[in-house]
Amino acid sequence: MNVTAEKNEKVAKMIFASIYPLYLNRLVKNGRTKKELNQVIEWLTGFDEDRLQELIDEKATFETFFQKAKIHPNAHLIKGVVCGYRIEEIEDEFELYRQCRSLEKLIDELARGRKMEKILRNG
Repeated sequence: MNVTAEKNEKVAKMIFASIYPLYLNRLVKNGRTKKELNQVIEWLTGFDEDRLQELIDEKATFETFFQKAKIHPNAHLIKGVVCGYRIEEIEDEFELYRQCRSLEKLIDELARGRKMEKILRNG
């Protein structure tokens, strides 16, 4: 599937705080923890737990969330399909969309029981 400007804009305007509980609920149902979710988010974005909570409290959009992030240098190693989109094939002009899908891929791997060492792609 191809990303469109409209889809990219829709994701950009979504409030991270409204999606975070959905991520957490999915992981808890699969025997994972909030600490593990936050660890994955911190690896990708550089946000520690306090900064993450500030962004949630501010009701930051995904656009703001990823603008403020310091994306991990190994994030390019996140590959695969999420919601019908192959992450590595998302065009550069839709970097925000690729970042959102990359986060979802990490969360998906966590929910499926993959080991943290593999999820965090530290080379």
